[in-house]
Amino acid sequence: MMKIIEGQFVAGNAQFCLLSTRFNALVVDSLVAGARDALLRHGVSDAQITLVKVPGAFEMPLAAKKILLSKKYHAVIALGAVIRGDTPHFDFVAGECVKGLGQLGLTYDTPVAFGVLTTDTVEQAMDRAGLKAGNKGAEAAMAALEMVSLLSQLSS
Repeated sequence: MMKIIEGQFVAGNAQFCLLSTRFNALVVDSLVAGARDALLRHGVSDAQITLVKVPGAFEMPLAAKKILLSKKYHAVIALGAVIRGDTPHFDFVAGECVKGLGQLGLTYDTPVAFGVLTTDTVEQAMDRAGLKAGNKGAEAAMAALEMVSLLSQLSS
């Protein structure tokens, strides 16, 4: 019979860092609430969760790097919203955020869950932050929780 290894939604004593942006706070606060709620519902206590706030999505990779260097956390859950405007600024900010956070997870062998919305409108962002399309913050927290468990199994 084939052996299957997959993560479980159990945290044990794992520590989680929610890394959120202050920009687009109306949307991001809902993502943070969704992530926190998902973790709490799966047995993570508030004492196992730390919230770190940065100005915007462009600043997230540097803060995430410092968080990972501290070795205090088993996962970082990045939460933000980059909403397209009339200039190419969106493309630069979203692209650097994605690239930076993605590379950090590989470099530090620690899950960096991506809950940064990239939408065309505020309405789309609000829908993905809990109004109509679920809460992408909760989804990112669940991915982090599962990856912490999976990596633990793969290391043992």
